[in-house]
Amino acid sequence: MRNFRKRLLAVMLLLPAPAIAQLPPPPAIPRMPPHTTIVGPHRIVIPNRPAPVPVVLHVATTGSDDGDGSASRPFASFARAQAAVRRLNRDHDVTVRIADGTYRLAVPLRFTADDGGQNGFVVRWEGAEGAHPILSGGVPVTGWRIADRARGIWSAPIPKGSDPRQLDVGGRLAQRATVEIPRSAVAFHPWGLAITDPAWRALATLPDQNRIEVEGTSWFTHRHAMVERIEGDRIVMQQPGWRNNLVGYDTVARPVSAEVARLFLVNALAFLREPGQWYADPKAGTLYYKPRLGEDMRRVAVVLPRLERLVSIAGSYDRPVRDLEFRRLAFRHTSWLQPSGPEGYASQQSGSYLAGALTDYPADPIRDCSWGCRPFEAMRNRFAQQPAAVQVAAATRITFDDDRFSQLGQVALGIGNNADANDSGIGLGTSAISVTRNLFTDLAGGAIMVGGVQADAHHPSRPEMGLRDILIRDNRISGVSHDYKEQSAILVTYASGTIIMNNDVSDTPYDGIDVGWGWGTNDPGGSAEYWRGQRGYYDAPGNIIYDTPTTLRDTAIVGNRVTRVKQWFPDGGAIYHLSADPGALIADNYIADVAGSGGIAIYLDEGSRYVTVRNNVIDRVGGVWLNLNSQDHIAPKRTAMDNLATGNWYNSGRLQGSWTDYLNNRADGNIAVTGNAWPAAARSIIAESGVRPDAK
Repeated sequence: MRNFRKRLLAVMLLLPAPAIAQLPPPPAIPRMPPHTTIVGPHRIVIPNRPAPVPVVLHVATTGSDDGDGSASRPFASFARAQAAVRRLNRDHDVTVRIADGTYRLAVPLRFTADDGGQNGFVVRWEGAEGAHPILSGGVPVTGWRIADRARGIWSAPIPKGSDPRQLDVGGRLAQRATVEIPRSAVAFHPWGLAITDPAWRALATLPDQNRIEVEGTSWFTHRHAMVERIEGDRIVMQQPGWRNNLVGYDTVARPVSAEVARLFLVNALAFLREPGQWYADPKAGTLYYKPRLGEDMRRVAVVLPRLERLVSIAGSYDRPVRDLEFRRLAFRHTSWLQPSGPEGYASQQSGSYLAGALTDYPADPIRDCSWGCRPFEAMRNRFAQQPAAVQVAAATRITFDDDRFSQLGQVALGIGNNADANDSGIGLGTSAISVTRNLFTDLAGGAIMVGGVQADAHHPSRPEMGLRDILIRDNRISGVSHDYKEQSAILVTYASGTIIMNNDVSDTPYDGIDVGWGWGTNDPGGSAEYWRGQRGYYDAPGNIIYDTPTTLRDTAIVGNRVTRVKQWFPDGGAIYHLSADPGALIADNYIADVAGSGGIAIYLDEGSRYVTVRNNVIDRVGGVWLNLNSQDHIAPKRTAMDNLATGNWYNSGRLQGSWTDYLNNRADGNIAVTGNAWPAAARSIIAESGVRPDAK
């Protein structure tokens, strides 16, 4: 029955509306008596045995762990409720109903196979009707007083040693104390930065220099590295983070475009100049903040994150977590701290970064490794991933429905990512994961990250590691990736049968929806762009040319509304695709207000194959409505082939790329529209895109 419905959905996505209306209804599911078991063709009925009554446990901020979990004597902690669930989930559906309020976690919640439903039963953790109780990884900050009246700076005590990267002020993330420094004021070296503009030599007088951070943005990366010390006109940087940020592509020293590249100094009290910014002094145990207009520090709620993650859901490949649901919950207040250490955050693309020290590091990385080099290419299958605030791995039939993710210090929800991105040390291995009707807003990183980027992600060493049947539907995503601007709102790297449907994505610095990874290097036959004499990827041990496909296939990106994205970076697309994806479909999406001369609505990047782009509406795009990067201008590179674009409407932008019969890339039947003179079919797609009215 499940396979029939999957096939039916696939057919519906490929057929026009009149044909869908003529399809026969799916066969009815026969109603079964309680405790009916089907063994082969036989039905064995156990009569006169009522189904177990579902059990409801209660948790409240006013409860006590000495209670029994009833409505009149609720538990106080999730840990106590978790222990009760384990006694009941083998014989009953169990619901943990959480009363409204804020639940401050001292440690992250861990859910293993013992915490999910057993024997076909289901465990649900849900907020009380009409409420969204908050699972918080932070503590409130009180006791504010004026610290510098002339500069308008206030201060409050915090626990000594507290040194987070995020702060919630009045229900939204505030920015750390930051100043922009002209790139012309410094020169880049493997050891750090030489100050060439005398006006900036006063940096050497600042205290706590090893807590100052250098951030750089350019074409598609947002890089972070920590200062070690400042001596005269030399800013000596901590390693290996700085060295890692000098290699690869779009590096901090040699960005793709000097015109859009920017450089910032972050995290010193002297930089606290703008309203809405803050600085923490962990030695003194003091937090400083410069209020925005109208903010009264004696009344505004301030929360300091103290946990790096909130929830880890992971079983094992032999025994995954099963049948676990989270509904009407709010996840808030984390801060991922690794970028504040010597590793920094050498971002490469959308949440993946270079970690550890490179072997065979180039003698002159700025000259020889700012557009790839063998030592860097050797690491592509070893990139780390930013750990999400809520993590899922080795799990099946997990649901997040009507939840709220906000004020989190990294990617909000990670599904089947690298093992290094999960608190349990287990990665990948997720199936039948449902993410529906959730709100993602005001995040330091992206909203949803599905899949890993290492070898077991694209060619699993055991089948249980694969990702399949991920549903992302009717979610509202806005205002994400504040502190890690290179992260897309939704990212799927390697997974089979992912459906991304009816989501509303808006107001992001980078891409809206990204699917695929690997730039074609891991597809059958590999990519000529990365052969010897070009980037040298396959010269590195472990980077092999596969003769079997990756796990990426049958992705459906349908009916989404993607607007006002790519507000910081020229590269990428509102909807962006990488590598071979047999059966992929990008259809019926509405994409609008992708500004700038380089703004791209739909981008099929390196290695994209077998992708159908159909019936999308492109409205007010500054640069390109559809781009295909096949790089066939340098023979014999043919890195994107076998793609079809048809029946799309656009009122702006141009078609760009290798749309040729030679590569079997066809773009035909697409319709240019003047202004808002959309035909009826296009208007229907615009009206029906995004979150469905009955799903809000």
